[in-house]
Amino acid sequence: MQENNDRGQELRAIRQALGEGKNPLNVQGIPRWEDQVGIARIVNRRVMELDPLPTPAEVLSDLPLDEKARDLVATSRDEVRACLYGQDDRLLVIVGPCSVHDPKAAFDYARRLAAVKRELDGELMIVMRVYFEKPRTTVGWKGLINDPDVDGSHNIHKGLLLARKTLIGVLDTGLPAATEFLEPTSPQFIADAVTWGAIGARNTESQIHRQLASGLSMPVGFKNATDGSVKAAINGCYAAAQQHTFFGIDHEGRAAAVETLGNPDCHVVLRGSSHGPNYDAQSVAIAMSAVRDEMPQDSAAAHGLVIDASHGNSGKDEHRQAEVVRDIAARIAAGEQGITGIMMESFIEGGNQPAAPLDQLVYGKSITDKCIAWPETERLLRELAEAVSARRWK
Repeated sequence: MQENNDRGQELRAIRQALGEGKNPLNVQGIPRWEDQVGIARIVNRRVMELDPLPTPAEVLSDLPLDEKARDLVATSRDEVRACLYGQDDRLLVIVGPCSVHDPKAAFDYARRLAAVKRELDGELMIVMRVYFEKPRTTVGWKGLINDPDVDGSHNIHKGLLLARKTLIGVLDTGLPAATEFLEPTSPQFIADAVTWGAIGARNTESQIHRQLASGLSMPVGFKNATDGSVKAAINGCYAAAQQHTFFGIDHEGRAAAVETLGNPDCHVVLRGSSHGPNYDAQSVAIAMSAVRDEMPQDSAAAHGLVIDASHGNSGKDEHRQAEVVRDIAARIAAGEQGITGIMMESFIEGGNQPAAPLDQLVYGKSITDKCIAWPETERLLRELAEAVSARRWK
C-alpha cells in the first residue's frame, strides 16, 4: 500500500512539473526509482514512466472473448487461410476505416458491413479494418491506443481497454477484424480478437516486426516498402516463417525471452509507393514471379497477392481508390490470376478531416487517410462479388 502511495505522489509531482514547463528529471524533491534502488541518476535522462499499465493477463481476464467471438475468430482465420492458399475461391476483402477514432461510429459502420457480408458471403470473405495504431512519417495522431481522446493526453491505459472493447463490439456484429501491428507489445492485449494482421510499409524491413509476425496466430500481410520494394516484403514473409527468439513480455507483463514457431501464412500486399501505383497486371505478374523465386511453391505468398487500393496505388484519393477497385474487379472477372484479395479504406462519410476531439468532428469521417463513403463502398463490394461470380463461370 505504501509503495502505491509513494508512486502516486511521484506521478503527481512529475505531472505538476510538466504542467509548469519544467523538466521533472531536474527538479529537486521528485523521487526517482534510481534513488530507491541505489543507483546513480544516469539512466532514463529523457524518459518518465507516467502510467503503469495492466498486464495482458489482467486485460484479457477483465475483457474476455465469449464463446461466440472465439469461434468467429478461429473460423474466420481458417477461412482467410483457405482464400490465401486457393482452397476457397472467394476474394478476401479487407475493408473499413483507415483508423478507428470513434468506437460508436466504428460499430455503426460494422453493422452496415455485417449486413452486406451476410448477403455476399458466397463470393467475398469480408474482414473489417479495425486499426488502432498509425505509423507517422514525422509526427501526428498515433491512433486510438496511443491517444484515445485525440487531444494529446496520450492515455494509453484508456486506449488499450477501449481498443479491446471496440474489437469485441465488432465481433459481436458477426464481422472478423483486421489490424496493423505497430507496437511490439500491444498484440499481447488484442491479438486474440484479430483474424488478419498487417505489417505496414514503414516496418516491412524491421527485424522486430518480422519476429513479431513469426509468433502471431493469424495470417499476416507484409506491404511492399514505401520506395516500392517488393523484395522487402518477400524477405519479411520468408523471415516470419522461421523460428525466432527475441526480447518481449509475457502474459504477466514481465520481460521475457520469447520463442516462436514461425508463421507460414504470411503473404505480400502491393500498396504502391512514392513512385506510383503497382496494382496493374504487369506489376502483379512481376511481383508474383519474384515471390515464387523466393518462397515455397505451396506457401500462401506463392499463391497470390493482396492489393491495397489506397495509399500509393491511389495517391490517397478516395475517388481514385474506387477506380482502382473497379479496375481490379474487371480483371478478376476476366480471369486474371495472382490476386487473392483487396484492401479498401472506407467509412460512413467520404474523405477525411483534421484530427480533433470527438465533439469537434464530423461523425463517421476519417481523421487520417481519405476514405470511400459508405454508399460507394456498398456498390464496390457488389461489383467485386459479381466479378468473382463471373470468374467462376470461366
